[in-house]
Amino acid sequence: MTEQAAPMRRRIKSFVLRTGRMTDGQKRAYDINFKTLGLKRANGPVDFAEVFGRQAPTVLEIGFGMGDSLAEMAIQAPELNFVGIEVHTPGVGRLMYLSDQAGLANLRAYCDDAVEVLAHCIPDNSLSRIQVYFPDPWHKARHQKRRLIQAEFVQVLRSKLEVGGVLHLATDWENYAEHMMAVMSTAQGYQNNAGPQQYSPKPDFRPSTKFEKRGEQLGHGVWDLLFTKIN
Repeated sequence: MTEQAAPMRRRIKSFVLRTGRMTDGQKRAYDINFKTLGLKRANGPVDFAEVFGRQAPTVLEIGFGMGDSLAEMAIQAPELNFVGIEVHTPGVGRLMYLSDQAGLANLRAYCDDAVEVLAHCIPDNSLSRIQVYFPDPWHKARHQKRRLIQAEFVQVLRSKLEVGGVLHLATDWENYAEHMMAVMSTAQGYQNNAGPQQYSPKPDFRPSTKFEKRGEQLGHGVWDLLFTKIN
């Protein structure tokens, strides 16, 4: 019997809803390009081979911000399919602009809550990598229960990865890195690529983001965690 991810007792949101208006350029790019590059939760389960017109490993990024690093990864790895999820419409508009400018055929995006998209759209065992880069750290102790990376959520992510697929987390907050390591080290069905309790070197495929550069300016380190689904 196929093991199912445990249901989340408390509904986790994948984002903090931030207000913000799209620039004219972002709105124009969104209006023109989302029709062909956008995916919608209302359409239900997605067939990646149909969406991209080919069979290829598919990478999902949750919370791609303004989209610069996701677009760069799609440019640098044309052999992979990339799907991003972001609730912040200016970021989706920016990604639509970047994708159009680069003529990317291997990039699609949802403008939605990742928790809902995972539940209703992403088939089990369909992804080669899931990326969660620099999620909100909720650094105040009383708010840390709101962090996205929790034991139940990483099992939802595991259900979407193929065996051998990788969950890649990154943060510039040491306390959140320690929290991520604690969660992942006890998570069923995962294995740490760097060895027990070890952080991974920054992989070449992850571009430096503005959050990473900001952290470096503040004297923060950056921690990458890569865990492979083993069953």
